[in-house]
Amino acid sequence: MAFGKRKKLKEREEQLLRDIFQLQSEWMKLKNIIEKSVEPSEIGRYDLMVAQAKYFFLLREARYRNINARHL
Repeated sequence: MAFGKRKKLKEREEQLLRDIFQLQSEWMKLKNIIEKSVEPSEIGRYDLMVAQAKYFFLLREARYRNINARHL
């Protein structure tokens, strides 16, 4: 693999990890809000499910690509 391709691949892997951490934070914030709500709205629960689905999708993608945060 050429050096330029490896550099681009590493940048995409790092971006994927940043996105995973950002989505995890967003998901946990929404989860915390919903748990503390007396009557969470349907939209709030929907947003929580979407955030969770995005997070787990990116985790599966990282696992498929064999990307580990400790190795970068």
